[in-house]
Amino acid sequence: MHNDLIKINYRHELVGVRTFRDKFIAEIVHSGLNDHKILTSDDRGILENKVRSHVAKLIERWDKIVAKKNLDRSKVEIQKEAENLTRQAISELDEIKNILMHTLKVNDTVDWDQLIDKTPFPVPSPEKELPLKITSIKMPVKPLNLDYPPKPDQMNFQPKITFFDGIFKSKKEAKIIFAKNKFENAFTEWKRTCKQIDDENKNRRSKFAAEVSKYNTEIEGLKAKNATDVKDWEKKKSKFISDQIEVNHKVETLKDFYMKLNPSSVVEYCDLVLNNSHYPDSFPKSYEIDFNPETKIIVVEYSLPSIEQLPTLNEVKVISNELKEYHISDANLSRMFDATMYNITLRTIHELFEADVANAILAVSFNGWVDSINKATGKRENNCILSIQVNKAEFLEVDLAHVDPKVCFKNLKGVASSKLSSLTPIQPILQISRTDRRFTSHYDVADSVDSSTNLAAMDWEDFEHLIRELFAKEFSSNGGE
Repeated sequence: MHNDLIKINYRHELVGVRTFRDKFIAEIVHSGLNDHKILTSDDRGILENKVRSHVAKLIERWDKIVAKKNLDRSKVEIQKEAENLTRQAISELDEIKNILMHTLKVNDTVDWDQLIDKTPFPVPSPEKELPLKITSIKMPVKPLNLDYPPKPDQMNFQPKITFFDGIFKSKKEAKIIFAKNKFENAFTEWKRTCKQIDDENKNRRSKFAAEVSKYNTEIEGLKAKNATDVKDWEKKKSKFISDQIEVNHKVETLKDFYMKLNPSSVVEYCDLVLNNSHYPDSFPKSYEIDFNPETKIIVVEYSLPSIEQLPTLNEVKVISNELKEYHISDANLSRMFDATMYNITLRTIHELFEADVANAILAVSFNGWVDSINKATGKRENNCILSIQVNKAEFLEVDLAHVDPKVCFKNLKGVASSKLSSLTPIQPILQISRTDRRFTSHYDVADSVDSSTNLAAMDWEDFEHLIRELFAKEFSSNGGE
């Protein structure tokens, strides 16, 4: 049933700001939960590990929903369900409220051991099945030989001669002839019966021999097939272990390359960090990450939840033996949405900085996008509603446990409208773009310029690179890009 509800589409594409690289993408949709998730990785094996983990979570969520629908509807149980739903609703609202606080209680650094696949080969060896299969075949039972009946004894056929038989000789001879004939008939019948028994015993022995031959043939066939199955199993196990070792080696390589500040590995590491971040099930966890190794800036294009994806249920009561839901007001929903957007922004930046044990990141540029229906036009739009770029050193000075998220965001020079729930689009501070001229390859010109150089006669491209070089030196002295 779960397989019918879960659809996984794989694809790969070339990405990268400065150099193109392969990115493997898995799009997972659970039709029952209306859940849509996009997972990415630079390595197919690591992506499979992510997919397996997410699918397990989807199955667990769906099982809970199915179990809930199967509850019997007695009065006591309805009241109990109302109380449970109320507790769950309050818990979900509290979870939204504590989105930022949650991350302060956990270490966001990637646990590399969790990425190591230690799953044993799940298929048991067919060799263990052979004895059971052999015992399932009925072994022929050797038949017992039929015994001959007792041989007729002539003494038992002697005529009874009376006194009168002795007087009348003809009667005596008649009895003697009758007894003799009776004995001979009995003896003939006995011989016939013995032959029938011999034929039956021979037939039983022949049938038993055929059954034994058939049994032995079946056993040998089972053994031969089992031997083939064992060889196939050993090949599959060997490939499973080989693939597992290869993927685990790639994990170790990713770890090593990240610590060496390899750009694509930095991106993959940040992807792991954000993928490990726990959010409510209804929230999207889709994002795109890119990294500029020269400026050490991570750019995150993050899909934020729409206001429709926030929980609004506040209480469930039993009215006339029916469940009645009570939701928070629209005003409270708007305030919760705004706070949640700022909390997710600060949380994401915190997670990336805290997890950056290799110190690969100097700054994070975060753009928050919301895919929602524009109530004015009725059309679905994907707008950037907030954007911020913050240096690591400056951000680490902030005590997130005691800040007002909106005030903190504004203080860090974040850009957003005064009311995020209006979904007013803003221009991102820095955006992932394969054609962004700020990330183009460059070369130095200043060292070749002296007092005799005529700037007006310079090649236009050399002149532009000279200006870029001068701006870079000036702004980098103040911590700029």
